[in-house]
Amino acid sequence: MAHKKSLEALKLTLKDLRRNNNISGGLMILLAGDFRQTLPAIPRGTPADELNACLKALPLWNNVKTLSLTTNMRVQLQNDQSAAQFFKQLFGNGKVLVDATSGLTTLTNDFCRFVDSQLALIENVFPNIIENYQNYAWLSQRAILAAKNNVVHALNFTTQSKIAGDLVTYKSVDSITNPDDVVNYPTEFLNSLELPGFPPHNCNSKLVQLL
Repeated sequence: MAHKKSLEALKLTLKDLRRNNNISGGLMILLAGDFRQTLPAIPRGTPADELNACLKALPLWNNVKTLSLTTNMRVQLQNDQSAAQFFKQLFGNGKVLVDATSGLTTLTNDFCRFVDSQLALIENVFPNIIENYQNYAWLSQRAILAAKNNVVHALNFTTQSKIAGDLVTYKSVDSITNPDDVVNYPTEFLNSLELPGFPPHNCNSKLVQLL
């Protein structure tokens, strides 16, 4: 998901460090990824913005040699037939039929299970969570992914409401060390920040007694 400018910056940096004007300072760089699944995320961007930020939009891409993996190691080593079936159903292989008029694809019943609401989704992923929430092995095998943080917060709140215990809210630090910057960084602004990889300003957790 790296932006194309990151690879361009790496190329220039290696040139400087190695004092070599060849591409990337004459070093060979191995990139791994799948452009069908890891396009760069551009905040408030359009699909055209994402494609333009892709590594393939760099003139440097003309010097890249593409190597394709042909063996599914998960299937071969673990004999995971569900992984083999999922690989056959991946979009982009030219095997999934697309309606010529609408451009939509119909998913088969064995590809996924549809639900009508978030409550039904939670119940399917975390069945009987009231009895199983203390089972770490059970929890480690389940997760709900969402594209937006507000959906994640809503799912977390709904799931937590099913668990007994006291709800405690932890707030992030919202003060400025330099008093001169208070005007530039008001408390309301600091509380509205949601940085990638960090919890929200109001982090709600349930205090439960472990058995």
